[in-house]
Amino acid sequence: MGGRRADIEGQLRRAIEKSPLTQYQLAKVSGINKGILSRFIRGERTITLATAARLAEALDLELRPASKPERQR
Repeated sequence: MGGRRADIEGQLRRAIEKSPLTQYQLAKVSGINKGILSRFIRGERTITLATAARLAEALDLELRPASKPERQR
């Protein structure tokens, strides 16, 4: 699961970097504490799935499960 979480977090950080919103605006729109958002962006903390979903909604992104790699026989 760590790989999937890291992938989602990386995608969210890239989307935040490309967003025209300031951290303050994004925190306000998403309802996430600005300090938590700031530490997440800097890579100092992880976020919950619920927080990721709120960020994705604020950034107009859709969170979808990653496709599972095929198992080798």
